[in-house]
Amino acid sequence: MPVFRIYVEKKPEFAVEAQSVMSDVKTALRLDLTNLRILNRYDADKLSREDFSAAVNTVFSEPAVDVVYDELPALEEGDRIFAVEYLPGQFDQRADSCEQCIQILRQGERCRVKNARVYIVSGALTDEDFDKLKSYIINPVESREATLDAYQTLETKYEIPTSVDTVTGFTSLDECGLRALLDRLGLAMDLDDLTFLQAYFRDNERRDPTITEVRMIDTYWSDHCRHTTFLTQITDVDIPTDYIKETYDAYCTVRQELGRGEKPMTLMDLATIAAKKLKADGKLNDLDESEEINACSVKIKVDIDGKEEDWILMFKNETHNHPTEIEPFGGAATCLGGCIRDPLSGRSYVYQAMRVTGAADPHTPLSETLTGKLPQKKIVVEAAKGYSSYGNQIGLATGEVKEYYHPGFMAKRMEIGAVIAAAPENHVIRERPQAGDVVILVGGRTGRDGMGGATGSSKELNTESIETCGAEVQKGNPLTERKIQCLFRRGEVTRLIKRCNDFGAGGVSVAAGELTDGLSINLDSMPKKYEGLDGTELAISESQERMAVVVRKEDADRFISYAAEENLEATVIADVNDSGRLVMTWRGDRIVDISRAFLNTNGASQRKDVYIAKPDEEGFFVRPEIKDIRAMWLEAMGDLNNASQQGLAERFDSTVGAGTVLMPFGGRYQKTPADGMAAKFPVRRGQTDSASFMAHGFDPDLAEWSPFHGAVYAVLLSVTRLVAMGADWRRAYLTLQEYFEKLTDRTSWGKPAAALLGAFHMQAALGLGAIGGKDSMSGTFNDLHVPPTLVSFAVAPGKASEAVSQELKRAGNTLMLFGMPKDETGMPNLDVFKLHADFLYQEVKKGNIAAMKAVGHGGVAVTAAEMAFGNKLGVDFTTGTLPLPKYFGNFYGAIIVETAPELAEEYAKQPHTRILGTIGGEVMKVADTEISLKDLLRAYEKTLDPIFPRRAEDLTGTIPVIAETEPKFRFAVKTAITRPKVFIPTMPGTNCEVDSARAFERAGADTDIFIMRNRDAAELKESVEEMARRISRSQIVMFPGGFSAGDEPDGSGKFIAAVFRNAKLMEAMEELLHIRDGLVLGICNGFQALIKLGLVPYGEFKPLTEEAPTLTFNTIGRHLSHYVTTKVVSTKSPWLSLCRPGDLHSIPISHGEGRFIASDEQIRALIANGQVATLYTDSEGHPTYDSRYNLNGSNWSIEGITSPDGRVLGKMGHTERNGANIAKNIYGNKFQTLLEAGVKYFKG
Repeated sequence: MPVFRIYVEKKPEFAVEAQSVMSDVKTALRLDLTNLRILNRYDADKLSREDFSAAVNTVFSEPAVDVVYDELPALEEGDRIFAVEYLPGQFDQRADSCEQCIQILRQGERCRVKNARVYIVSGALTDEDFDKLKSYIINPVESREATLDAYQTLETKYEIPTSVDTVTGFTSLDECGLRALLDRLGLAMDLDDLTFLQAYFRDNERRDPTITEVRMIDTYWSDHCRHTTFLTQITDVDIPTDYIKETYDAYCTVRQELGRGEKPMTLMDLATIAAKKLKADGKLNDLDESEEINACSVKIKVDIDGKEEDWILMFKNETHNHPTEIEPFGGAATCLGGCIRDPLSGRSYVYQAMRVTGAADPHTPLSETLTGKLPQKKIVVEAAKGYSSYGNQIGLATGEVKEYYHPGFMAKRMEIGAVIAAAPENHVIRERPQAGDVVILVGGRTGRDGMGGATGSSKELNTESIETCGAEVQKGNPLTERKIQCLFRRGEVTRLIKRCNDFGAGGVSVAAGELTDGLSINLDSMPKKYEGLDGTELAISESQERMAVVVRKEDADRFISYAAEENLEATVIADVNDSGRLVMTWRGDRIVDISRAFLNTNGASQRKDVYIAKPDEEGFFVRPEIKDIRAMWLEAMGDLNNASQQGLAERFDSTVGAGTVLMPFGGRYQKTPADGMAAKFPVRRGQTDSASFMAHGFDPDLAEWSPFHGAVYAVLLSVTRLVAMGADWRRAYLTLQEYFEKLTDRTSWGKPAAALLGAFHMQAALGLGAIGGKDSMSGTFNDLHVPPTLVSFAVAPGKASEAVSQELKRAGNTLMLFGMPKDETGMPNLDVFKLHADFLYQEVKKGNIAAMKAVGHGGVAVTAAEMAFGNKLGVDFTTGTLPLPKYFGNFYGAIIVETAPELAEEYAKQPHTRILGTIGGEVMKVADTEISLKDLLRAYEKTLDPIFPRRAEDLTGTIPVIAETEPKFRFAVKTAITRPKVFIPTMPGTNCEVDSARAFERAGADTDIFIMRNRDAAELKESVEEMARRISRSQIVMFPGGFSAGDEPDGSGKFIAAVFRNAKLMEAMEELLHIRDGLVLGICNGFQALIKLGLVPYGEFKPLTEEAPTLTFNTIGRHLSHYVTTKVVSTKSPWLSLCRPGDLHSIPISHGEGRFIASDEQIRALIANGQVATLYTDSEGHPTYDSRYNLNGSNWSIEGITSPDGRVLGKMGHTERNGANIAKNIYGNKFQTLLEAGVKYFKG
């Protein structure tokens, strides 16, 4: 079987990635590079030469932006070359997408594709330099150097295992033998656990265990899965600090009140007892409780079209510190993937995410990077790519991104994902599994990726261990998880599910094993990615995007059929019984047969003493000495933990789902960071004002000084930020994230104990319960430790109409400070806080609050400046009464408020409230000092620009004035239709189909979402035929946004284009457009598909040519999520018939490949024919190459174009992402009447 090979390289003017890598390498390694080229190498077999040739210019490359080589290009003298490929077993999305696209083109079975990246470097490099370069680019945890030789075959020879070993002699090993076994197997459990395991098999099972049983139990009892550190019994507590001891005494009193005095005292008890007490006191009445533990769950009411419905609100936080440390992209991606799956397993729809991370200084040079560690800059950049790639593809709006910097995070990175989810209450059925029920695995297949991830996450790292962790990193497949989300959004599906668990740490042994006590799992039935997996690997593989669901046996076929409708595999893998044992069979042998009661012991009981060290007497809340106001303020703005992170945050899609209430950055200039995130609940039909609010709190420096105070103020800050966003804080719930060093002695054990006592104090004082959380207790590398971390997340239901944004609004308004007094121990006066919070919420409901922001890390000075940036409104503080030293002091719990002058005097009567000043101008006036907002903003933005650039370099050139065009005739159809039908084809990776359908339904159309199925050739053929039928019954075809096939291979829209080049679909589309007067709209990914098909600008299907206009990678080289101003310049299209030339709109964009490319001659011709519909402009409507406005670098600033007759429109901006109280902190006209015009066209 022949193997065909080609090489594909971006043309020099489009080689954005190669230029970025070269710049990074030169900066990090200080090498004398003159050029760096990247070629994608594709090898394919199991297809004909004709099929391969047909794929060259449609799948592997795009003629307008790529150069294709049959052989490696000739090297110049001094050039060096190497190739990189994924390790065997790692998921390669690019190769997978190639196979899917080619299958569609061939209308047959899948071929095989293998992908590698070839680097050609030029410059004066020594052999040592070249080795350094390769080591920098190749992360051995997930990839390796590939051969440059041709392949004779792509067939992988797998050695087929036939049995698993028994650990012979285990039950008779002495202590020395057990220690040797621990080391040989690299187990995470300790000697006590292994001795406990030995006793069980010797005394109860009376046999030696299989290696599968040992590995499975090691996973089951890992700290990651079973919180063994948090469940360790605390036997003695020593607290020399009086006020901390008082909190401990209060905790002990609550234990007695709740009848828990005889139960072991543990960190887990300390973390959860406050919520138990509040519940016992009748204060958590909305808590949704069940035996099934998926995520924090609260009962709420959601208004839909004026009627209230019962819903469940879920939220969850999760860490992936260890995987992200060693393989940043995959670790961060699966951090989010795993976080999503927890509430998803609760049958809720995840609709918004928050990312909170910790790193050492990313400016740290490579020369100072610790042996065995990746450079901090590489970790922070690649992790951001991974998390954003996953979230962007799955279609999850990321509402807030915050990275904290502290030297302790050099020990191990902090990577936290937090998500919000919701579902109608009648979608969720929770029943105890019964004998005769079955367990179905739905989603992805099983491979070796992620093997041992749970145990790896539970270990501390050292220089040697970090080199052997490769198999512990999972590879995410967001397109599969998106399908599961869509499946579980259907009530008829979720009501079949009695219980559900996601496949995360520990694989099937934990996912299915936790569902019920008696279970028989058939490992042979589990779908595999490839052959060669033995029983142990099948039992503990952590391959992602899989769910285990329990259904009645008679419902299994129906559930599997529903899964097939969403293009998902689903397989019965286990039977429920009443044996009380977990049994796994493989190749006819029982390789696991263990008592559930023994598994649930979680290993040997541990006992530890705790000593909570006294905080440093010097204190943390010291007022700084002010010698030079200007210098101090500018320095504070540029502090690593104050500086703008806009260049980091805007690579995350923040608007998908069309429910984002507050954008991450607000104001006319989109420069003021929001205090958290708010989003409308994801109702499928109708309108709602119900929304969720989420905020977090953390300060690593404060936590390092005192873990107790760190937790107190983390909770306080998270709740304060809810208040500042307009939420009712009294409806809030908390979830906590603990991250500490490996605990080795009583002093180290005192750090999490102190933090949890601080959180306990705050829950009791505020009456707010922490109803969930996550702990990670392995933040150690050699002798380095992470700061003692407790991050608080606060969540509250509320109203979108009440949400308050943080940017200053109006000159002449008054700025107030609602302060936060502390006592001599540094503890906040919570009575004052509650008084302020209640007062401010009542003022929000009256509409009296223009803006609010919680005082953050930089004190009043930095917080006020951040508020000022959004609308370039300064403050004259000379009219206020705040003493100068307090501008730069720590004020966690305080809130800066903008209100009308006539209300300010009344507000000032509140205790501990001051007038700060008067809003207006573009400077900050303090005492005798004036600082321009321009200078403050420059200091604020420059710190992290080298790490996370906010904008690309401006392109050169002048854009001619484009004449504005109106049609000379009125668009009309032959037969009027009351409610036109919109067909919305949904491919693997599409994520805007529901947003688009909701927008069209609001405009008066009926919609038809169709999921294309391509699990095999027969399904593909059926899908194509069904799509052709549905197009024939529709008036409009809408190609929605998303990442079809993950925007792979190396280019967007190729998958959709491959599908619609099918003869039947081309015929159906041509009949729609040219016989039935139909319309076609493509937004973002849909526009990318239309341009690759030729439907824009030509109005007909055309093959791709080198000269054709296209869309390619943004000049900044990354995804961009931002609101842009677009201008209508031609209304020569039914889609624009309700607009007027010159109309300006504020439209969200979210794309990585939106740069429109065409020659000047082509663009002039399009303009002459009225086909250039919309342009990116500045706020005054001027098209520009300024990257603040033309973010992706499009030629002539073009955002949207049409076909010659105007019936087909393609545009990058997401017009469909609008609605009441959406993006409240964005200015301009956010309602563009495209969809309404399309519907009106058919109504006549």
